[in-house]
Amino acid sequence: MYCLTEIEAAGSTFGNYFRVTTFGESHGGGVGCIVDGCPPRIPLSEADLQVDLDRRRPGQSRITTPRKETDTCRLYSGVSEGVTTGTPIHVFVPNTDQRGHKDSLMMSFCFQDYKEMSIAYRPSHADATYDMKYGVRAVQGGGRSSARETIGRVASGAIAKKILKHFSGTEVLAYVSQVHQVVLPDGSVYHDTVTLDQIESNIVRCPHPEYAEKMIAAIDAVRTRGDSIGGVVTCIVRNAPRGLGSPVFDKLEAELAKAVMSLPATKGFEFGSGFAGTFLTGSEHNDEFFTDEHGTIRTRTNRSGGIQGGISNGEIINMRVAFKPTATISKKQHTVTREKKEIELLARGRHDPCVVPRGISLDNGFPLLCCHLCKF
Repeated sequence: MYCLTEIEAAGSTFGNYFRVTTFGESHGGGVGCIVDGCPPRIPLSEADLQVDLDRRRPGQSRITTPRKETDTCRLYSGVSEGVTTGTPIHVFVPNTDQRGHKDSLMMSFCFQDYKEMSIAYRPSHADATYDMKYGVRAVQGGGRSSARETIGRVASGAIAKKILKHFSGTEVLAYVSQVHQVVLPDGSVYHDTVTLDQIESNIVRCPHPEYAEKMIAAIDAVRTRGDSIGGVVTCIVRNAPRGLGSPVFDKLEAELAKAVMSLPATKGFEFGSGFAGTFLTGSEHNDEFFTDEHGTIRTRTNRSGGIQGGISNGEIINMRVAFKPTATISKKQHTVTREKKEIELLARGRHDPCVVPRGISLDNGFPLLCCHLCKF
């Protein structure tokens, strides 16, 4: 049922000056990335990467997937005596809790988790489209469509963060601003002052304690029913360099959209005023200029989200990304087999009831993009 024209398995490499290739599958030996273009003499250790990997790893709380992975990274090249050498950096993270490898007990677990999925397509998953394109698919965990692919992005983004800190002092933060119908009110989080400690103070990673409890309760409720919900992650960039981006096709917001919308489960992207800006008039929406006490040209408001004409203006860049409800749920759903027979599917396995608490690792996406755009 796949197309017999040109079939390619490309799409795992991103970047120009800072080039990243991710590799590996959810239920293979491991996952990771190759980073090319990192400048030499940047301090870098496995511990630097581990901080960010720990924020996205599974099994970290009751509202995430129970799969137990330490996601311990190893640096196999590109670093010597604690600093980068300028040569390609190889980061590898082994899978330690995958189901379906050599011993019989694990194969038994795998059979139970993926028996039905081996013959039928999971609704709203990548099973059908991968099969349509390639004629094969990774039944166990979804292969390259698995969220474990993002480990390579998080690791390479951690390296990019180190570069940005070294050259420009840019700070990138992400937090959960919506879970299902629990929405943070506008202005309840101050982007000038919000800190990583405030974001990390609870398991849902919302810096507003009252709304964080409501979000956790919403995830708990749907988790016990075997269902899932979605949400929104807000990402901010403070002290962003001016002049990032280019006119027309390479506008910064267009590059950002590609970077974040390539993440699994993403369904919407907006920056600045976003869709809410359509309710305003031009006089209400325009960001007027002024000169601050340091003689720097600034804007009084920031409905542009730190980007004008596709180029960063030095104000805080803010964007929001919508994540759909997790596709794999433990409720019976209607689907079809590869032979086009209609059946009911009860998916098994270990999955997040809501992906947004771990989706905040997208704050590594901007450093990746920034390094992709800049020569150092």
